[in-house]
Amino acid sequence: MLVTHHRGDVDGRGCGSRASGGFFGAASWHWWSVGNGRVAFWNQRRWLRTSGGGGSSSARVPILRGKVYAINDALPADGAADDYETCLTHLVKSNVISVSAATGFPKFDLMLLGMGPDGHVASLFPGHHLVKENEKWVTFIKDSPKPPPEGITFNFPVINSSANIALVVYGAGKAGSVHAALRNSQNSDPLPVQMVSPEGELVWFLDKDAASNL
Repeated sequence: MLVTHHRGDVDGRGCGSRASGGFFGAASWHWWSVGNGRVAFWNQRRWLRTSGGGGSSSARVPILRGKVYAINDALPADGAADDYETCLTHLVKSNVISVSAATGFPKFDLMLLGMGPDGHVASLFPGHHLVKENEKWVTFIKDSPKPPPEGITFNFPVINSSANIALVVYGAGKAGSVHAALRNSQNSDPLPVQMVSPEGELVWFLDKDAASNL
């Protein structure tokens, strides 16, 4: 999927935008190579200072400096969220990233998301007020149910303005939420993952353990 969209965007427009909404330790990051004018964005789900062993994950991606837009982990979470939204605003105005004609929010060509055992995506957790945020592009959380308590996140209007989304889920601990998301479509109180609805294609990638309840 990554390769197909890379080629399609480059052939069609000469560039493309990718966004990640979390950590994927086992991911093949070479697929995020940004040649031929492509642009990658990095929205780090958990707020980890560089001095604490976390920080910007752009070092994982073997691409040219200046083509990855990571959060500024030298700032507090609220300041980093504002700084990141300012960066996106500039890139939208510069036509580096397109805008959804339907929503007016930034439109990534492809967003890569994970899912937590509770069905959360990015830093959008079940029952948390940020799930209903519909104005800001990027916001921060200081009371995350999953440690560490602080992070920044894209909100659903930006996530769902994406042209395409890949949901990558692995591990037996997530099988229950996978089942709930894919088999309980009439849930009156949907999990955050059930609220993921891009303008184009949504593809789930599950390992055997994550799919064990299907």
